[in-house]
Amino acid sequence: MGLKPSQTAALERLYRRRVSPDELLTPELAGRMVELSREIRRQIGVLIDRHGAVEYVIVGDEKGLFIPELTDYPLGRRLLRGLRFIHTHLKGESFSEDDLTDLALLRFDIMAIIQIHPDDRRLSIQTAALVPNAGAGHPYRVEPSLPLASFRMDFGSFVSTLEQSLETAVSSDAREVKGGGERAILISVTKQAREEAEDSLEELKELARTAGVAVLDTVIQRPRQFNPRYLMGEGKMREVVIRALQLGATLLVFDQELLPAQVRSISEMTELKVIDRSQLILDIFARRATSLDGKVQVELAQLKYILPRLTGRGVQMSRLMGGIGGRGPGETKLETDRRRIRDRIAKLERELDELSRGRQQRRQRRVRAGLPIVSIVGYTNAGKSTLLNALTRSEVFTENLLFATLDTSTRRLRFPREREVIITDTVGFIRSLPKSLMGAFKATLEELQDADLLLHLVDCSNPRLEEQIHQVETILEELKLADKPRLVVFNKSDLLPELKRKNPLAIMKTRQLARRFRAIEVSAREPATLEPLLREMENRFWAGETTPWEPLPEDAGEPPETL
Repeated sequence: MGLKPSQTAALERLYRRRVSPDELLTPELAGRMVELSREIRRQIGVLIDRHGAVEYVIVGDEKGLFIPELTDYPLGRRLLRGLRFIHTHLKGESFSEDDLTDLALLRFDIMAIIQIHPDDRRLSIQTAALVPNAGAGHPYRVEPSLPLASFRMDFGSFVSTLEQSLETAVSSDAREVKGGGERAILISVTKQAREEAEDSLEELKELARTAGVAVLDTVIQRPRQFNPRYLMGEGKMREVVIRALQLGATLLVFDQELLPAQVRSISEMTELKVIDRSQLILDIFARRATSLDGKVQVELAQLKYILPRLTGRGVQMSRLMGGIGGRGPGETKLETDRRRIRDRIAKLERELDELSRGRQQRRQRRVRAGLPIVSIVGYTNAGKSTLLNALTRSEVFTENLLFATLDTSTRRLRFPREREVIITDTVGFIRSLPKSLMGAFKATLEELQDADLLLHLVDCSNPRLEEQIHQVETILEELKLADKPRLVVFNKSDLLPELKRKNPLAIMKTRQLARRFRAIEVSAREPATLEPLLREMENRFWAGETTPWEPLPEDAGEPPETL
């Protein structure tokens, strides 16, 4: 540091100083900091906790100083750090931009500078603190300079009032989260058109809702080129972090897949968790998996996602938990080495192969039975499980959430004249489905290989239905199922009158798409609308032998074990 032993000893003695919890600083401490700062011609700073103990003494240069990592004072869910930061300015200057950025990012209780005026030996003090409800303005307020000798502040009362104000100012969404739920800001950094980016972000919002995450704000940036360190520009990244801290967010969710190094770089700015779209989907799958098949596939996908991210240890890795709430392999897997992770992956793959052989045997029995097989495919939340329940009087779990059901369900659908088909409901598709998930669920999607007909179910009330159709078609091509006979079914037709009232142009587009794909319109919630679909299915399998459609018998649906 280039300091004399006596100067180093004098700086170390600052740790012995005590400040009353009701005072910002004592005249004695301020005077000693000024003397030492003048002597060594460097800025000196102290970080004092709320009990009045000096926790850190920092020596910088003439223009600024570097604040160390405050590992002993993590923010967590607190809105303030619990530390006040006081430092000297040798030329009597006001707060620098770096000072105020540190105040906002590090969430100090208050920041103060002792202004040393070299010309007339005057000493002034200036303070700055965070403010609630900053809106689009700065998240802090800078007070005018006052003579140090006459400065007085009831610090205990000030920080208590500030903390209460900040807590009150946290958005209603954040305060409504119960049971320790996460509060997130969603971020999209893309070169897509803004409308496409907004559509993708709306879907990410639905994914967050499914995962039980409250969305406080959304951010879209369309940069000319991506920042290799933060994906978005560093200045914009700081704005996002400050906004997150203002709103009381605990999580940043990126719509694009982040590199491990990018996650670490962004995490270094704050104590917030940082995840991407893939990890959010993995977390939802971890919540929804109930069967042995599903649990094995989800854990395998999580481990394959985590493996390339095992590049370090410490607080950075602790933020890469196994999902929103730490489900799945989570923190304990991240602490293991690569070899043990690979061993676990190999074991899970063997287990998945065994389960796949069991499914293969069941499929062979169905094929030998000579019954036509129909598989329902489609975008997530298109109503596949609801349609299966309506057709077969089953009770497969349904909910208005993305990926409400994860495990494949198989039932028997009985037509008049004792004719039957086997109908299966598969996991929903989604754009940017993680490759690790595609690989893990390949065994489950093998069910589609034996299908004689694919019912491509579409949510016709969704404004993005054309893109969703394209996404499903793309995934079917990747699965080498493009040549399978298909029947497009527009579900949720009961919502079209409301859509027509709100957006007449949207309903026209929906009708055009229905004609283009020769789709059958149904509402899985209204059994009477299913007759055209049943007639078409009969015609596909028993052309020329159709009979008047009759209500399905009470035993139309049977569990997979009987097939």
